[in-house]
Amino acid sequence: MSSLARWANTSKATYWSLTGFDDWTQIKTYGPPVVIDCDYSAESKRMTDAKGIEFTTRQIIYTECADIKQGDYILIGVSATASPIAAGAFEVRAIARDADTFEGKADDYRVMT
Repeated sequence: MSSLARWANTSKATYWSLTGFDDWTQIKTYGPPVVIDCDYSAESKRMTDAKGIEFTTRQIIYTECADIKQGDYILIGVSATASPIAAGAFEVRAIARDADTFEGKADDYRVMT
């Protein structure tokens, strides 16, 4: 983690990775909750996801975690709940990657829900 991220990312978030989808039952499965360092803002912006579908953001989460992908669920705060839906998490709709311009240690990500 870069020293700037350590300084800026003072909050915690929990995310659940989408691990599978059953075509027959239409049920999605998720991995265990993972807690990450982050910062966040509640912004309402019109954006476009990777599939070209427009949506309005609820939250933007800033992190160095490169493992989060579209379709995962994320929650501001720490949760040990196995189900992201039961925890009140939001679906990740888009992710933007920004360079770590100052130290070059780890890129920064904006995770939009």
